[in-house]
Amino acid sequence: MKNKKGFTTTILHSDRLLKPEFGALHQPIHTAVTWGYEDVNGLIDVFQNKTKGYAYSRQGNPTVTALENKVTQMENGLSTVAFSTGMAAISATISSLLKKDDHIIASSYLFGNTRSIMQTFTEIGIQISFVDVTNIENVKKAYQQNTRMVFVETIANPATQIAALDEIGTFCSENTLLYVVDNTMTSPYLFKSIDVKASLVINSLTKYIGGHGNALGGSVTDTGLYDWNNFSNIAPILKEQISPALLGITQIRKRGLRDGGGTLSPEAAHSISVGSETLALRLDRTCSNALILARFLEDHQLVKKVNYPGLESHPQHKIASELFDGFGGLMSFELDDKVDCVTFLNRLKIVIKSSNLGDTRTLAIPVARTIFHELGTERRKEMGIEDSLIRLSIGIEDKQDLIDDFTQALY
Repeated sequence: MKNKKGFTTTILHSDRLLKPEFGALHQPIHTAVTWGYEDVNGLIDVFQNKTKGYAYSRQGNPTVTALENKVTQMENGLSTVAFSTGMAAISATISSLLKKDDHIIASSYLFGNTRSIMQTFTEIGIQISFVDVTNIENVKKAYQQNTRMVFVETIANPATQIAALDEIGTFCSENTLLYVVDNTMTSPYLFKSIDVKASLVINSLTKYIGGHGNALGGSVTDTGLYDWNNFSNIAPILKEQISPALLGITQIRKRGLRDGGGTLSPEAAHSISVGSETLALRLDRTCSNALILARFLEDHQLVKKVNYPGLESHPQHKIASELFDGFGGLMSFELDDKVDCVTFLNRLKIVIKSSNLGDTRTLAIPVARTIFHELGTERRKEMGIEDSLIRLSIGIEDKQDLIDDFTQALY
C-alpha cells in the first residue's frame, strides 16, 4: 500500500497525475460545449453509461472533472459533482433525490438562502422539520416514518451554532437516513464529514476552497458510506446501468445537474482549482487571525457578545475542539446598545463591507439589515440574530492591522 500523502501535497499534484496535455501542471481550460466521435458507438456508450466520456458540457467537462477529483480527494470521498454555485448543489441534491411527501429534518439555524429553498420545497410537497441540531434529542423527536434525510451545517452562519455532528451521524446510520452535511464553513481542511458518517457533503466552492472571491461554484460529494440499495427513490434505469455505490451521485448528476442546468463553467472551475492549492495555508492564517480578533472583541467594553467556536465561552467550544482542526474564519458579535452598527462599520478602513465569506480579505456585514432581513424579526430572534449583530469573515491580513482597525472604529 502506498503511503497517503498530506492534504496540500495531494491537492498540488492532483491535476499533474491525471497527465494533462504536453505535461501541463494544471488541467487546461476546455471551453468546448460538445465532443465529437469518429465511431458513433462511442457516443452511444457515453449516453448509456457504459463508458466514461463527454458528450455535452452541461453535465461534464474535463476541466470541471479535474476539480471534482480534487474535491473528492479533499473529502476522502467516492465521487463529486460540481455546480455553478453552492445553492445549486443544495437544490439539485434535494430535488434529484426526494419526492413529494418525503421528510427532511433540517437545522433551524440554516443559512438564509438554504432556509429559503427549503421553504420552497415544502410548497411542492416535501415535508421539513426545522430543529435545534445542537442537541441530538431534537433530531430523534423529529424522526418520522417518511424521514429520508437529515441536513445540517458544520458551523451555522452567522451565529456559529455547531450541530451534534457525531451523534446525528450515528442516528442516521442506525436508521438508514441520508445524512447531508454542509461543510462550507469548515472546509475539508478543518473537518472531514466522512468521520461523522456523512452520506453526502456539500461545499460552496466560492468560499474557502476557491478562497479569492473571484469565482462562484459548489459541489456535492458522496462519501461512499450510504448503501443506495436501501434508497427507494433511485430511478430504475440507473439501477440497470450503474454500480450500486454510484447510484446516488449519478442520479444527482443526471437529474440535478444535467436536467437542472446549474453547470459550473470551465473558467470558474480552473480558478477554483488553482485557488484550492493554498487552502491549508490560507486557513491556518485565517484561523490564527480569527482567534486573536475574537479574544480582542470579547474583552472590549463596547462589545456585548462574540460568537466564535474558538472561544471557551462558546456553547459548543468542546465539540468544536474535538471535531475540527481549527475554528474557521466565521464569527459574529453584538455591539453595545450605545454604539450604532452602521456608524461603526463605516469607520472601518481595512475591513471591507461585503456579503461574501471565505475571501482572503476580511469582510463585515450587518446581518439583520441585509442577508437575514427577509426572515423577519421573530425568525431572526429564534436563530440568535440580534439587530446589532455583525458578521465577520476573517482574512489573511497582518493580525495587528486588523486589531488596529477595530480599535480605531470602536470608540
